[in-house]
Amino acid sequence: MSDMIGADLVDLDLSADTKEAAARALAVRMVARGRVTDLEGFLADVAAREAQMPTGLDGGIGIPHCRSVHVTEPTLAFGRSAAGIDFGAPDGPADLVFLIAAPAGADDAHLTILSSLARKLMNADFTAALRAADTARTAAALIRGDEPPAQQEARTAAASAPEDTAVVPAAASAGTTAGSTAPTAAASAAGTGSTSGTPGAPAAEAAGTVPVPGPDESRPFRIVAVTSCPTGIAHTYMAAESLENAGREAGVELVVETQGSAGFARLDPAVIAAADGVILAHDVPVRDKDRFAGKPTVDVGVKAGINRPAELIAEVREKAARGEVSAPAHAPAGTPVERAGDATEGYGTKLRTWLMSGVSYMVPFVAAGGLLIALGFAIGGWQVDKAPSVMDHFVWTQTDSWGALLFQIGGVAFKFLVPVLAGYIAYGMADRPGLVPGFVGGAIALDAGAGFLGGLAAGLIAGGVVLAIQRVRIPAVLRGIMPVVVIPLVSSAITGFLMLVVIGKPIASAQKGLTDWLSGLTGTNAVLLGALLGLMMCFDLGGPVNKVAYAFATAGIAVTDPSDSAMQIMAAVMAAGMVPPLAMALATTVRGRLFTPAERENGKAAWVLGASFISEGAIPFAAADPLRVIPSAMAGGALTGALSMAFGATLRAPHGGVFVVPLIGSPLLYLVAIAAGVCVTTALVVVLKGMRGQAPGSGTTGPAAQEAGAPKDTGQPVAA
Repeated sequence: MSDMIGADLVDLDLSADTKEAAARALAVRMVARGRVTDLEGFLADVAAREAQMPTGLDGGIGIPHCRSVHVTEPTLAFGRSAAGIDFGAPDGPADLVFLIAAPAGADDAHLTILSSLARKLMNADFTAALRAADTARTAAALIRGDEPPAQQEARTAAASAPEDTAVVPAAASAGTTAGSTAPTAAASAAGTGSTSGTPGAPAAEAAGTVPVPGPDESRPFRIVAVTSCPTGIAHTYMAAESLENAGREAGVELVVETQGSAGFARLDPAVIAAADGVILAHDVPVRDKDRFAGKPTVDVGVKAGINRPAELIAEVREKAARGEVSAPAHAPAGTPVERAGDATEGYGTKLRTWLMSGVSYMVPFVAAGGLLIALGFAIGGWQVDKAPSVMDHFVWTQTDSWGALLFQIGGVAFKFLVPVLAGYIAYGMADRPGLVPGFVGGAIALDAGAGFLGGLAAGLIAGGVVLAIQRVRIPAVLRGIMPVVVIPLVSSAITGFLMLVVIGKPIASAQKGLTDWLSGLTGTNAVLLGALLGLMMCFDLGGPVNKVAYAFATAGIAVTDPSDSAMQIMAAVMAAGMVPPLAMALATTVRGRLFTPAERENGKAAWVLGASFISEGAIPFAAADPLRVIPSAMAGGALTGALSMAFGATLRAPHGGVFVVPLIGSPLLYLVAIAAGVCVTTALVVVLKGMRGQAPGSGTTGPAAQEAGAPKDTGQPVAA
């Protein structure tokens, strides 16, 4: 930890009033230390992680963190705020802020050190010492686990004193040091994997060894737990520490498997078998969840493991007393969606998740294939699709040959679209056993001309067939061959039969009808469709409605020879999706006083995000002021979508933003459509925010603002 934080990375008088400003203030110190290469890029990664889940914790702690390609080595910065900063914790603002920066490829050793810090934060003595630290050196030493400077000086003085007078100070210093490091030692011991609430528990238990229960019924209640979070750096280990501490207080034996960034060591099967209950505190799917089948189980988000561990322990004990268990050992413990989703989710939500699983795996093939085909046309001309195979005829010095090469590679990539779509829809439903029948059904849909709709149907059928097979009781002697022989064989046969004989032709007819309808769109109908798609793209900025519009557009171009109407729809969707972030960037530039300092900084990043067709760049603005931002964005997006369709702009690639403008049909008019929507959204946002007045804190921070004539901060709270 010594190389991760020093006094120069500590700010004991953090004056930021928002979490974005706090992250910036601490990140600037990292930049000065040479640990962060791109301040804005790093802060964008921090904001993206914050958008997934608030990083505020009970007890006045904020832990913004992320993995980023802009970080050179794992680094930690610490700030202490007198006023407190809102990081979304239920109990109020945070006065202790830890900014954790990990490189995208951080090694396990560094991540393990960061995880040990996360565990320390659950120790009240540790956080109290940080609140009492009077110098940056002292705070850095406490975080590193070193001896504080004051104690070092006392020990040095005692060592240099005459021999007859050195005994008492040395003893006092030793006692002080032991007391100050006790919490860290306790945290370290707690972090090894298990706890016990029995006084005088053996050291073996503290080290994580839980004996298999014997005939003695007086043993403590035993719990196994799993914790995990999206980045696997902080919340994962803090939840583990919190659960272990609560386990000791409740008198139960509890061992935790932390599925973090540094990998994870699976719990011993004997420990799982001996457990009386299971706690799963996670925000990403639990790996190998089937191991815990048939036991009383509490399944919650990772923050519940941090904030209310005692309640979770009590809940799992109540379930055990009632005999309430999860899926029995002979049945699957749930599909990937069921593992990740809330127990109260309906099948409508799960269906959308399954479909989006397939689409998300398909889109890279669409992007690669579409761009290659577009480049093939750009280099080889519009007759490149009639060129002979480059395996038979390729001339190194002719551009036509290179165009044909790119076109034919793109065509091969496109042949994977429907099988990949179907395969990963089935995977989302039934895990790996769904892949084989899904790919087989998708390939049949492609051969039958059923296209995108056929792939959707094949994936759902394949996943459903596998789930049905898995629910059949199988003799123990046959279970070993089920995943590699029986399930692939039976599910592929059933899926293939249904696709070839029953529904393949009807779906192919429906696909042809959809294609003909799109090809016949002209005039007012096309413009109205463009406006509708623009509204959908800007409604939730990357959410479910946005994804439906995007999937509809990509489905149209996911063929080797898409119609002009399909390419026009793709162009309209991408143009509309670029409008919100570009408009927010422009608004923060022309009327900065209407936005907070953090929003103005986000506006700088929004230029790049919008130009790259990343609609999520407008999310910070929409989250802070949805009633003004979202309607404005929808108005601009609808105008852009309608104009793009009216201008007849076409796009074969499903992504790329302004970087694929040379490959767009009618590129100048396409840019005009985007500019018109951006201007409309910007104007509406400025007008609506202007009616509210100057944003809180927009011009009251720093001497520069005061010199410019901004009113001074009175210290009174202002309602946003």
